[in-house]
Amino acid sequence: MKLQGRVALVTGASRGIGKACALELAREGADVAVNYRSHPEEGEETAASVRALGRRAIVLGGDVADRSADERLVRDTVRELGRLDILVANAARGVRKPFVELTEEEMAFALGVTLWGVFHCCQFAARQMIAQGGGGSIVVVSSPHAWVPFKNCVPYNTAKAGVNQMALTIANELAPHRIRVNIVEPGWTDTPGERRYSTEEQLREGGSRLPLGRLGTAEDIAHGVVYLVSDDASYVTASTLRIDGGFVLPRPSV
Repeated sequence: MKLQGRVALVTGASRGIGKACALELAREGADVAVNYRSHPEEGEETAASVRALGRRAIVLGGDVADRSADERLVRDTVRELGRLDILVANAARGVRKPFVELTEEEMAFALGVTLWGVFHCCQFAARQMIAQGGGGSIVVVSSPHAWVPFKNCVPYNTAKAGVNQMALTIANELAPHRIRVNIVEPGWTDTPGERRYSTEEQLREGGSRLPLGRLGTAEDIAHGVVYLVSDDASYVTASTLRIDGGFVLPRPSV
């Protein structure tokens, strides 16, 4: 097991990519703190699946947009599981509507979760990793939205662009502490969040038009995350791993 004896905190782990990351980390030996925002039963389900793999798991409710909640996430992880070696900053929210119709509240909501939530979680996790010594690993789940100006996605595009620059800067500052910080950019991935905006038929048709012929799965993303936090990537920091099946390749028909 690549992660035997390590402890991970995964935000937004009750479903989708976050849940898949929690389970894949557990399969490789990590104990996992499972964060959820508004679906405690799904958080408990993720934790039960982690325990079924023979690992310890705790469930931590909290909105990552709330700095005090993020401080508590890290503190409770350390209190219950003994330390913190890995942070997967996954939680994100977006608003899809035309720019001219956006409200200040909608913009603030998306930035609060998707940008500020990453800042708070990374800062508290980094402080803990520095205090305990021995290094650590942070993976920020970003998106091609960070650099592709998709229409009707100003809040999400803006937040993810900021997240990428933030992660790279954090990597620069934390390298002397042997804390590695990397970015994962999922492409079009079949998740519960994506199904809020697309029908089954749209997802199937969209996937068939991608270079590799299908949408990504949450497990595809989780495999990349596990690589980045493992010793296999011990010389990798400030890198971006795009897991998108060729989504961003030029395709005039898409």
